[in-house]
Amino acid sequence: MEFSTLNESNLHKTLKLIYAEQSNGKTEVELYGHVYDILTENNEIIEIQTGTLVKLLPKILDTINKGHKIKVVYPLVISKTIETYKEGKLISKRKSPKKGNIYSLFKEITGLYPVLLDNHFSLDLVLADISEYREKFEDLVQSANNKRRFRKDWNKTGKKLNFIQDTLHFDKKDDYLKLLPENLPDEFSSKEIKELFIQQKFPALATQSTNLILWVFNHMNLIELTKIENKKKYYKINY
Repeated sequence: MEFSTLNESNLHKTLKLIYAEQSNGKTEVELYGHVYDILTENNEIIEIQTGTLVKLLPKILDTINKGHKIKVVYPLVISKTIETYKEGKLISKRKSPKKGNIYSLFKEITGLYPVLLDNHFSLDLVLADISEYREKFEDLVQSANNKRRFRKDWNKTGKKLNFIQDTLHFDKKDDYLKLLPENLPDEFSSKEIKELFIQQKFPALATQSTNLILWVFNHMNLIELTKIENKKKYYKINY
């Protein structure tokens, strides 16, 4: 699926139009004091979120309490090309060495654990290849959102969505549990998971995220603490 050049806000808009077409839905619908990205023909809500997921939690909870199903669509950048411009002219184009994968998700869903397994909630993780545009300056500048610790000589100006590699759906236990390695023992600690991640050649980020995965799954009640031995916590899966 190919797309034209998009800035960051248009990334949101384009995903909204794609999902609206797929669901035969209406966009920008006002309901219960909220403006929803999409209201489907089945009276379900779809929200596109290109920023921090936890910001949506109050809106999600209110929507669920009103009896609606809600799907959150979150684009995850798995590969990126950086194009740098100066005075409107392209001066460099390079592939970013940073590659995201599905385990990047866990930093985002820590604040959503209360709703992840709710019957009215689902999550679509859109794995995307993008181009990122930057404007280069002579002097060091602060970012547009004022979040830089150190000033740099460039700012992001937009994004282009090149293509969607895959879309992963999460709405039940098995969708999350399949992110664990195979052949886990009945009781396991973070050490066993890390060893299996390495043996089964999972992405390095999976190993690095093991403790965070355990935290999220424990709060989702997908796993439960069984014992603590020598300061190590052991868990079992709640089937």
